[in-house]
Amino acid sequence: MDIKIYTIPGCHYCDKVKELFNIIGEQYSQVIIGRDLMKSEFDVEFPAAAGFPHVIIDGKEIGSMQNTAKYLVDKGYGKKLRQR
Repeated sequence: MDIKIYTIPGCHYCDKVKELFNIIGEQYSQVIIGRDLMKSEFDVEFPAAAGFPHVIIDGKEIGSMQNTAKYLVDKGYGKKLRQR
């Protein structure tokens, strides 16, 4: 999987979504808003994004931490996530 996580500093849900990928053993790249990308640029690139984290997997916008958890369960990672 090609995973990109857009995060903001101090975001609890951002930390949790990274933990999900660590549990299943998938590497990801992180883009920190305000350091790696300005918020205004993020808003132009992802106008429908509702908040952070904002997850992209294989070029597809997944969105929030909840959407990402559902996506991973639907892809068969549920057992691995529940073991944690």
